[in-house]
Amino acid sequence: MNRINPVSRRGFLKGSAVLGGGLVVAFVIPGANRFALGAENQGNVFAPNAFLRIGNDNSITVLLGHSEMGQGIWTGLTMLIAEELDADWSKIRVEHAPASAADYGLPAFGGMQITGGSTSTWMEFDRYRQAGAAARLMLIEAAAKRFDVAPSQIRTESGVVIAGDKRATYGELADDAAKLPVPDPASIKFKEAKDWKVIGKPTKRLDTPEKITGQAKFGMDVQFDGLMTAMVARPPVFDGSVKSFEGAEALAVPGVHKVVQVPTGVAVIADHYWAAKLGRDALKVEWDLGPNAGLDSQQLLESFRKLAATPGTSASKAGDAMATLGKAAKTIEAEYSVPYLAHAPMEPLNCTVKISKDKCEIWTGTQFQTLDQMIAGKITGLKPEQVEIHTQFLGGGFGRRANPTSDFVSEAVYVAKAAGGPVKTVWAREDDIRGGYYRSAFLHQARIGLGADGMPMAWKHVLVGQSILTGTSFAATMVKDGVDKTSVEGVADSPYLEGLANHQVELHSPQTGISVLWLRSVGHTHTAFVMESLIDELADAAGKDPVEYRRALLKAHPRHLGVLNLAVEKANWKAPLPDGHALGVAVHESFGSYVAQVAEVSQDNLAIRVHRVVCAVDCGIAVNPQGIAAQMESGITFGLGFTLHSKLTFKNGQVQQSNYHDYQVLRLNEMPVVEVHIVPSSDKPGGIGEVGVPPVAPAVANAVFALTGQRLRELPLQLSGV
Repeated sequence: MNRINPVSRRGFLKGSAVLGGGLVVAFVIPGANRFALGAENQGNVFAPNAFLRIGNDNSITVLLGHSEMGQGIWTGLTMLIAEELDADWSKIRVEHAPASAADYGLPAFGGMQITGGSTSTWMEFDRYRQAGAAARLMLIEAAAKRFDVAPSQIRTESGVVIAGDKRATYGELADDAAKLPVPDPASIKFKEAKDWKVIGKPTKRLDTPEKITGQAKFGMDVQFDGLMTAMVARPPVFDGSVKSFEGAEALAVPGVHKVVQVPTGVAVIADHYWAAKLGRDALKVEWDLGPNAGLDSQQLLESFRKLAATPGTSASKAGDAMATLGKAAKTIEAEYSVPYLAHAPMEPLNCTVKISKDKCEIWTGTQFQTLDQMIAGKITGLKPEQVEIHTQFLGGGFGRRANPTSDFVSEAVYVAKAAGGPVKTVWAREDDIRGGYYRSAFLHQARIGLGADGMPMAWKHVLVGQSILTGTSFAATMVKDGVDKTSVEGVADSPYLEGLANHQVELHSPQTGISVLWLRSVGHTHTAFVMESLIDELADAAGKDPVEYRRALLKAHPRHLGVLNLAVEKANWKAPLPDGHALGVAVHESFGSYVAQVAEVSQDNLAIRVHRVVCAVDCGIAVNPQGIAAQMESGITFGLGFTLHSKLTFKNGQVQQSNYHDYQVLRLNEMPVVEVHIVPSSDKPGGIGEVGVPPVAPAVANAVFALTGQRLRELPLQLSGV
């Protein structure tokens, strides 16, 4: 751990407070540039991340700067604090922290407060433990003074400080501990892994009771006196605009108060949702469809093919792939494609805004608090610190609620500003599906040369798809020499290419007029499908078992091999299957974690039925195995949706899908049995919220090939009757 200068007594008292009696611990993050919550600047300082409150009633409150959207960090991150604090788990509660770049900014994201990229656990693993450990040392020191014993004679257990026959609860010591200086973090020693009582133990989620009882508050649940509801009529084509509108019929709907134009369209402001919807339905809007009125999915794919035939920007290169291809014993050529995808969370987008002279309050489920804060400040003319974000539970995010333009938040601020009162702007699901910010369509073309031994000797790979980072604040660090890293992740850094002396990966990033954004597992949503399908193609061409072929190619990658071997073992790879069933396998690394999956499929006429998915994951230290298993199940379910069904198409510039009936996600009756096996590891934690998604599409596609002989190279998978 980096050395941190100690906070002075005065500085700590400034940065800590007794709230209703108790201890508030402000803690700091190595590598940043400020102390927490007003602590004195002493040179080598750090930005804070979270705070720990211990009340006189023995309550322990953890304030998280991250957003809980079903990924389980309310529990996982809290476990880190609880471990070092020796807390009584039954006394712990969690709250979303307020938005504050100064207090909750993350160094890895340029000081922004954000939840994304499967970073929460690995980024906070040391920092949250430090918070718990510092508080525990202060409580021990307070007890030592009260008991008149040396701190070394004291131990802690489940929220109690013990010295011989003397005992005091954390709550009883909280006021005394609050008067003590924060320990020098350099002096803090974490528990050894062998002594962990919380980390690594399957733990039920802390947010489950609230969600079961309906007490959990999502953005859509926000309600208070005087709050109106708005719906916005938006152009049917990207980059369209309002020519003119007539709002008289909308205003005639009972409950409708205002019809106003905002930058994104025309807002109907009413007493409640239904009035706003009926009012919007009654609007008469003449649209200027703009330059994208001719968007067509098939034409876009053809334009991608034309680009692929031209030289692209180099993303990875070694040797001379083209010359070596001419010497190959066998050459495989293949084209793969994936469509545009919507995030389609269960809770559609919504945002409540209340603006006063010197304050703007926002209630929403967001993954990007401080950017929302900054953009709302610009719209209202307020300073960012005058914008208060009340983060609600997110009914699904998948990246959509971490938008570099804060589109749904900024729109809601404009609506409230125009309304002159507090407004909740609500998107219908049709608005959500058609509202843009999709995972881009991608085209892959590959030429791979095999040697006489059946192993690859040359690999030429071209990708065509939109960049999600160009033009955003992330471009400076993640777009290098014209290459968006998220477009080629999983290909340019593939273990299959890493040791290949002759390979070439090129990228084209066309601009289409369609707004795009990261979607759960980002570039790995398409690159894993393509790479793991190609490896199966190569194994078939070489006449080798797909598992043995991968083992040969991954012999220098022990963590890939570890999950591969565990998955095929648990799936009984070579055991007989029921008639009409087959297995497929895939292994992929993303976000610092390694996942292998074996899928068992059958065919029902032209429908693909997935019966079972066996998943092995190596995510480093498994903080909460129960949460990890849940995220693997969640990722597999999410990935199966776009493996079998989900697809956005464009005609005359407009998205053709609108709701779950035609933008289908996985249905309950399609859910396979999922088995999750975690590789024991002492490596640093990797991501977990997204890593279950990438392998499932290729595992299913490879199983379909094993069953039918049809190599399906386009998502969603569709069997041919031929």
